[in-house]
Amino acid sequence: MGTETEYGIIAPGLPSANPTLLSSQVVNAYAATLRQGLGNLAGTRWDYTDETPLTDARGFRMDRASAHPSQLTDEPAELDAEQIALERGGSAEVAVLMNLVLNNGARLYVDHAHPEYSSPEVTNPLDAVLWDRAGDHVAVAAMDRIASTPGFSPVILYKNNTDSKSVSYGSHENYLVPRSVPFSHLAEALIPFFVSRQVICGAGRVGRGPLNQEPGFQISQRADFFENEIGLETTVRRPIINTRDEPHAVAEKYRRLHVIIGDANLNEVSTYLKTGTTALVLALIEQSLAPVPVLEDPVGALRTISHDSSLRATVRLADGRSMTGLDLQDLYCEAVLRALPADADDQTRDVVERWQNLLTTLRRDPADASRQVDWIAKLKVLEAYRARDQLDWTDPRLALVDLQYADLRPDKGIYSRLARRGEAELLVDAAAVASAAVEPPQDTRAYFRGRCIARYPAEVVGASWDSLIFELAGERRLQRVQTREPLRGTAALTAELFDRAADAEDFLAMLLSGPERRVAP
Repeated sequence: MGTETEYGIIAPGLPSANPTLLSSQVVNAYAATLRQGLGNLAGTRWDYTDETPLTDARGFRMDRASAHPSQLTDEPAELDAEQIALERGGSAEVAVLMNLVLNNGARLYVDHAHPEYSSPEVTNPLDAVLWDRAGDHVAVAAMDRIASTPGFSPVILYKNNTDSKSVSYGSHENYLVPRSVPFSHLAEALIPFFVSRQVICGAGRVGRGPLNQEPGFQISQRADFFENEIGLETTVRRPIINTRDEPHAVAEKYRRLHVIIGDANLNEVSTYLKTGTTALVLALIEQSLAPVPVLEDPVGALRTISHDSSLRATVRLADGRSMTGLDLQDLYCEAVLRALPADADDQTRDVVERWQNLLTTLRRDPADASRQVDWIAKLKVLEAYRARDQLDWTDPRLALVDLQYADLRPDKGIYSRLARRGEAELLVDAAAVASAAVEPPQDTRAYFRGRCIARYPAEVVGASWDSLIFELAGERRLQRVQTREPLRGTAALTAELFDRAADAEDFLAMLLSGPERRVAP
């Protein structure tokens, strides 16, 4: 599994700045922090060769001419020379880095008007939390670098999902799923789960509707921006279930479930349960044990649940029953409990126990879960301001508090302050997060990718999730090393090669002459 975060970005001193260029500054600033003195070697080119964003899991491929430009993620983002010259007030002869493959196996890049961090692949929800938080660490380091660089205006990054002016940007999750599981089975069981999952991991938002046209507070930042049940798009006509069939792995064996409906979480327990419960429900679907409480109107239900912070609102099922978001979550939690094997590992049991306890707490009094759930913590802060200053939900100061909750600056962000005061439960410590920003997970192919980037920055001239491209001195051809099997390339299989190799040439020679399955399927 893994996460993707598009950060909100502003430069207070440059209100009309090009957001794409601001985002590129974030990538370049972190490159300078990570590999100071390496110049152009600070960025390994992203390899787009195997990307197929228009392939649909329902069995067809969208015509390129019909696709929205935002769907064409197999093309690199670019700034033209005129933009660079205008924004920098100088020469256009400047190399602008738009993609960076990090030592921890992650990707930091410009995704349209936002800097995006895509975490390395991990095998469990606690690691998902750790390497997701590593992305926030990277973002803060980039902000600090920009602020300390003469001639650059400071930027602020926010871990949120909307500018409250009709624009929403994503926080996505990815899960490795056997291709043998029919996509239709995934969709029918996951729609009601995703519609109701927001009660345990929503980020909270001031205002309702895509244009904030209605006053009030809601559970999810993203709920009002979804229009369809199933579809290929991610930025327009957003679907609850995304059908992009781009596995980044052995296509005959796996599919990648690309989840676009989640909020960006700062609370670590929210991220832990968001990824952990989804993985457990996927396991149920693989075993044909998942409940399928078909909703009469899934898109309408998504908004109904989001707009009611009391958690009492009901939505209609196709069979005539009415259920709350908590009721729907209970169905899935109980199904997981029934299927839980006796030898389940400790982390699986912890996810299930936390899920149960949180649902019980939310039924009793949602306010009691403020240390574990972003939307509740945010609502608690907002209600305190409302009570102190007699503010109506239309007051613009509340929208500013909402934004400030997601501010990643440690001394400014409201979430950061809550965490320092012990008002947010932490699962990983600061030292582990700092380490995860520069070190890859040990038990996936991300280890191989990250170690190659760190050890051989001059020789690795291209990288993607499922391959690395080497260029060796004196060689007339590039050497592509496939990494299509996500559970190969681990520390257990390749660490000794890194330790023994004198240089990149020696490393490749040993890798390619050794056991075939170190990195490849």
